[in-house]
Amino acid sequence: MTVQEQENCGKVFFIGAGPGATDLMTIRGKTIIDRADCIIYAGSLVNKEHFAGLSAAIHDSSSMNLDEIIETIIKSVSQGGLVARVHTGDPSLYGATKEQMVRLEKLKIPYEVVPGVTSAFGAAAALNAELTLPEVTQTLILTRRGGRTPVPEKEHLSQLASHGSTMMIFLSVGMIREVVDELLLGEYSQETPVAVVQRASWPDQKIVVGTLGTIAKKVEKSGIRKTAIICVGSVFDQKELIAESKLYDKHFSHGTRDASI
Repeated sequence: MTVQEQENCGKVFFIGAGPGATDLMTIRGKTIIDRADCIIYAGSLVNKEHFAGLSAAIHDSSSMNLDEIIETIIKSVSQGGLVARVHTGDPSLYGATKEQMVRLEKLKIPYEVVPGVTSAFGAAAALNAELTLPEVTQTLILTRRGGRTPVPEKEHLSQLASHGSTMMIFLSVGMIREVVDELLLGEYSQETPVAVVQRASWPDQKIVVGTLGTIAKKVEKSGIRKTAIICVGSVFDQKELIAESKLYDKHFSHGTRDASI
């Protein structure tokens, strides 16, 4: 069924708006938003330029509770409306989408997810970083520090830091000193490279770079308190590679290329 056909039967689309820049939303997500009857978006985290010139009813969910969000969806869908539920980045990461989906399933309201570019990858792009490098790390951990919302004990930063892999830490820059202390209990050191990227891809993007030994003071001096990703690991300071990948190695053969002698 096409998007146009779905408009006539009422449906909800959970859409990833990307990290901020309007041209980092998927074409599919933008197409649905442009045709929506009702748009519910995640406050200041989503670029309002996505909705410029649209005639849809637009709601900022930052001032709404879950019941109010679902009531707004029900009102539009019951009239055959297409609802664009727009979340920052990708809806699958810290989007609080599952609780909405469970409610919609109980109400037998159809929904679909449209993926987006997470701010973690927006931050990596801003840093010109490859998050998985040969013989450095092949593992990426996306996580957050416990705060008002706790994390499972086995997922405390000190536990995850035992891997020494690339780590992208969400929703934690306001606790930067505690983050550093916990990371140092793992396989990282005072010299481990760290970058903090605030509002990746927005016009006011800000980047602070340092090491675990220096980053807390630098972040505090910069005034960054929220909407930032903490990027930790050796990949963020690889001016010289330890090893190149086998993918393009002329001495390495694979399914579409023979090795050169």
